[in-house]
Amino acid sequence: MKKAKIILSTILLATTMLGAKTLVTVNGSEITQNDVDSALMNATQGRFNEVPAEKQAQFRQQVLEQLIGKELAYDDAKKTGVLTSKEFKEEYDKVQERVKKELAIQVWQKKIIDGISVADKDLKDYYNNNKEEFNEKESVHARHILLKTQEEAEAVIAEVKSLSGDKLKEKFIDLAKTKSTGPSGPKGGDLGYFTQGQMVPAFNDAVFGMKVGSVTPSPVQTQFGYHVIYLEDKKAPALRSYDEVKQFIEQRLKMEKFKTVMNTKMDELQKKATIK
Repeated sequence: MKKAKIILSTILLATTMLGAKTLVTVNGSEITQNDVDSALMNATQGRFNEVPAEKQAQFRQQVLEQLIGKELAYDDAKKTGVLTSKEFKEEYDKVQERVKKELAIQVWQKKIIDGISVADKDLKDYYNNNKEEFNEKESVHARHILLKTQEEAEAVIAEVKSLSGDKLKEKFIDLAKTKSTGPSGPKGGDLGYFTQGQMVPAFNDAVFGMKVGSVTPSPVQTQFGYHVIYLEDKKAPALRSYDEVKQFIEQRLKMEKFKTVMNTKMDELQKKATIK
């Protein structure tokens, strides 16, 4: 596993944007970016995007190591006859029966949900009566260059100090690709949009106090190293439009109706059933 760890970081950085790209093969079995993404979303209950950007690469690496470990264990289980053992077959039959029942219930529930409709008037009324739910926080779009020492960071700042506008942005992206030690380096240091509190305190305070199109005048130190930050864009707090949130509202109201329908349905089924 040590050899695998040495190459994991490089593999992950090179493939974060490549969906189904194979990250590594284990005894011929492929582990793709989609496999890692799916495991991450399950582990964080669909909230992986809320994980601070500087920790995402670490989590990705941990998940990939776990998937490699599973492939190694499964491969050895096959080789040592586990899949043909009586114990495995008995447990497998139990799991199959349990999965069959759970899947049947899921499909049954989906049919009920699909049959529920919500009137446009109800959707608009919900939006108008609950606008506070759809207020977006202030957000920024930033890039950064992560360096090991303060001296290296100061040298980068000095290199871009005389630039502005597109020339500054282009130079910053080039420097991020060649000098940054962070996982966003290959993407020109791009961290995308994020809101208050998503980054570590020192980084957060610095970036939200900057002007669009500027670079931090001095390095920002965090537990990860020294950051040089470029602020690409800033979005003020805003109310999301009805069209943007209509689908979300529809799903919420559908689920509320679904609960009522299910309660009625279960009462009916219970009255007809033989329960001793």
